[in-house]
Formats: sequence, structure tokens, C-alpha cells
Amino acid sequence: MIRAVQPSFRVRPLLRDDSGAALVELAIVMPLFLLLFFGLIDFGRLGFETVMAEKAMDRAARIAATRPAACPGVPNFNVRGTVPLNTVPPRFGTSCGSGATVCANPGTISCTAAVSNPTASEIWTGIAPLMPHGATVANIRLSYTFDSNLGFLGGPYVPVVTVELQNLGFQFLTPLGGLSALVDANGTRALAVSRPFPSMSVSLPAEDLAQGNNG
Repeated sequence: MIRAVQPSFRVRPLLRDDSGAALVELAIVMPLFLLLFFGLIDFGRLGFETVMAEKAMDRAARIAATRPAACPGVPNFNVRGTVPLNTVPPRFGTSCGSGATVCANPGTISCTAAVSNPTASEIWTGIAPLMPHGATVANIRLSYTFDSNLGFLGGPYVPVVTVELQNLGFQFLTPLGGLSALVDANGTRALAVSRPFPSMSVSLPAEDLAQGNNG
């Protein structure tokens, strides 16, 4: 008579065996932990580069305010504005703010910085070490805006100078960065890893360093 061979182990003890549970839990938690960890590094990088870029814009505005205009078309001195008929033209030396037509208003003149311009080149040399990764001189835009409270007729043109950081992106290392803009302009949900860098600008009145003109 042949007897059936009985297995030497039982299933029930194996069901109660949890010696590998910690390893399974670690495998589940570790990816989430690493995602959060590197996400914090990403946002730390973004915060650091934002602060440094703000300092760069401050420095760029101070340089631009004390140097010749970096944009073509910016006048060198204040010329007389449109004089109404049967009125006496204002005298040279009259404050631009004493009347709406004392000094001509050239409006706002803007341009993208280029190293071929001495002022723009000096600005870029002074701020390049502070700029975010991947930035170039083309990310700097300068504007010169007329302000009637500055300058006098026949004197040097004294605009408000604005330096702006534009068209710059920030590259996240992890998809977690995409949570900062989960819904794009078209309403499409996506975890993008590249987002626009925060825009910023600094404005200062130009310093009266140029030679005036008597007519």
C-alpha cells in the first residue's frame, strides 16, 4: 500500500510571516520621498535665482541711469514742445513741469539690450554673474520714458529708465515643479518641467550728467 507524501511545511505560518513587510513599505514610500526631496531642491533653486535676479536688475538700473542711452532714438536734450498760436514760447531753462507743452514728449523708447552697445555691454558685464542659468543679454530690455517733472527746456533729457528681465525660463529637475502651474493658458492639465521665470523690472530716474543745449 502506497501512502501519499505529506508536505513538510504549512501555509498558515507563511501568511503570518511579516519579515519582508518593511522592505515592501520602503519600496512604496521611497519614490514619493525622493520626489518631494528633489522638488524642494527645485523650488529652492528657483527662490535663489529669483533673489539674485532682483539684485541684478537693481544693479542694471543704477548703471543704465548714469550712462548714455542704450536705445537709439533717445534725445540728448529737451527741445521745445508745440507752442499754441498767439502765445509766447517758453524760455530756455524753464522747468518741463511748468507747462504741458514746455518740453517735447518723445514718449517711451524701448529696445532689447545688445553687447554691441557700450552701455548695454557694461550692464551685462556687471550683472552676468548674478543672472539665472541660461540667461543672455537678449533677456534684458531697457525703456526710457519721458517725465515732465524731470529736466528743463534746453537742458539734458532726463527720462525714467526701466530695466526689465524678459523671456527667460526656469528648468525644473522634477515633474513636481509642474504643480506650480498645473493648468496652462489653454486649460490643458500637464506636469511641465519648464516654466516661465518670474518677470521683474526696476525703474530709476536718469541722472543729469549730459551736456545741455541752448537751442
